[in-house]
Amino acid sequence: MPRETIILECSEARKEGKSPSRYMTTRNKKTMQEKIEKLKYNPALKRRSLHKEVKG
Repeated sequence: MPRETIILECSEARKEGKSPSRYMTTRNKKTMQEKIEKLKYNPALKRRSLHKEVKG
């Protein structure tokens, strides 16, 4: 199966001492080999923040 499930975790929440939010998504291994970074909503910070791929 070429698609894999990955976890995106907030990179800004730990710096501010809040709990990081996590999102699950999929990506195609064959076409996207670099790590994914997206702006997603973090309810603890009450704003959009940068979420980076973590090992899962």
